[in-house]
Amino acid sequence: MTQSTVDLTSTGTGRAITRPTAPLPPAASAALASLEARVAGPHVLRAVAVYEAAATHAAALAAVAESGRMSDLEADSLAVAEDLMAGARSRLAAAGMLHLVDAEHEKAKEPLPPRPRGPHPYRVTVGV
Repeated sequence: MTQSTVDLTSTGTGRAITRPTAPLPPAASAALASLEARVAGPHVLRAVAVYEAAATHAAALAAVAESGRMSDLEADSLAVAEDLMAGARSRLAAAGMLHLVDAEHEKAKEPLPPRPRGPHPYRVTVGV
């Protein structure tokens, strides 16, 4: 039989007690371990934040590269952003959480709607 600790500090006694609990069946234990591995902990949230920031930076630098005006420093910065994205993806893949960034990545590939041409519809011209 396994032991579990119950913290009773919120009840005002300020002490912990130990009571025996029944062991989990092997299938339930494996399912619980899998679930615990997939829970979005701080490392997963940090990886998502790093990926999103690096992807935004890489997209901006890719636009500079397409214009042909990229400096060596910007090229190095783009390489670092791509490395950060790859590292974050590998951490998310290990946690089984790639869906957190893949949806945004696929969304970013969609073309933007065309910009309307001509004067702004709400533009007001003030007479001089």
